[in-house]
Amino acid sequence: GVAADDVRALARALATTERAVVYGRVGICTQEFGGLATWLVVVVNALTGHLDEPGGYMFTTPAIDLAPLARLAGHAGSFGTFRSRVRGLPEFGGELPVVTLAEEITTPGPGQVRALITAAGNPVLSTPNGRRLDEALDQLEFMVSIDPYVNETTRHADVILPPTGPLERSHYELLLALVSVRNWAKYSPPVFPRGEQQRHDWEICLELAVRLLGPDVPLLRAAGRLGVATLSKLGPEGIVELGLRAGPHGLLRGGLSLRKLRKHPHGVDLGPLQRRFPERLFTKGKKIHLAPKEYLGDLPRLRRRMEQWQPGELVLIGRRQLRSNNSWMHNSPRLVKGKPRCILLVHPDDAQRLGLADGEQAVLSSAVGEVHVPVKVSDEVMPGVVSLPHGWGHDRPGVRLSVASRHAGASINDVTDDKCIDELTGTAALSGQRVTVRALAATRS
Repeated sequence: GVAADDVRALARALATTERAVVYGRVGICTQEFGGLATWLVVVVNALTGHLDEPGGYMFTTPAIDLAPLARLAGHAGSFGTFRSRVRGLPEFGGELPVVTLAEEITTPGPGQVRALITAAGNPVLSTPNGRRLDEALDQLEFMVSIDPYVNETTRHADVILPPTGPLERSHYELLLALVSVRNWAKYSPPVFPRGEQQRHDWEICLELAVRLLGPDVPLLRAAGRLGVATLSKLGPEGIVELGLRAGPHGLLRGGLSLRKLRKHPHGVDLGPLQRRFPERLFTKGKKIHLAPKEYLGDLPRLRRRMEQWQPGELVLIGRRQLRSNNSWMHNSPRLVKGKPRCILLVHPDDAQRLGLADGEQAVLSSAVGEVHVPVKVSDEVMPGVVSLPHGWGHDRPGVRLSVASRHAGASINDVTDDKCIDELTGTAALSGQRVTVRALAATRS
């Protein structure tokens, strides 16, 4: 880890520097103390005077502001209002942790998951203990996938509904505009017209919602159909237009509109981030609650874990690659050409201790499984840490990804354990899991 003296020096430098920030995203969330780490990012920025300050941790003023819209719709955020049936893991924002999906499918009883819809996802490769989920999906009574590919997950589906391609539909960037370092808006019209029988993903989702969620009363079902017809006529462009007009940059005369965005195909710059507090706070009294009891109560677990660490143990972390971005880009020849990139990074000290050589095959093992991977000896990782990129593992039967199958690699989530979670939030601890590595040649001999 990082030496205590170095941490103290960084803290002092942060506190005495006018423009500085502690920044964290997904990487700090997907480990066994993700909740605490995310909380402490906010706490440190607040205590050092860098929260909602220029050069520090700031918040956007997006053209379509989802936060107040969500509150108007009754979604003000939630945690632990209900729990998963089998393991009792807490919901967050109305969603349960994906680590509980396989057991919710395979465990009999009231509330058992018997059908599933996936949309543009590949959880067999992206969730921990993917082989367990792979087997669980076979037990479903019915499965629908909205996806253009027959991949590791959708090969289990009874019905695959392929949507239009990315160049056949319009796009307005909604979510990334919430976490950008500058305010902006951009609309992209479709490049090519869709075919007569093609459907956009939003049209597929609307129709599925009517069929699955609609009431059995004919009159009410007809009313639902009317609502869907209205949304279909309005379409994404109509919703974007309403959002822009009602948003913080569209209220003034000459403000932002879809027509204006169409005239600026490269996007519209809406200026630097501005201070948003206290109006951006949705707490009672417009105060930041820096010490919630949930986080304080989790600190003893962190102390115990630090005391349990043993010299010589190996932990596994994933990594993202520019040309790989999850699993779906591996079916492009342009993106997978060149040297193999599904390789295990091992520090030279660990390689020497374990008898691993650069370029040779190794066996990466955990409590739930093992994979064979080529080794790259590198000081890019710390001693005691090995790293394998995620999204690979295209060698399962039934997959129809001709390019990806020729560059199959190994899935890191055939090794990650779905029982390893952040006990506070229930989120999968994808990084920092204990593993062992041994040379494949030594195993065979």
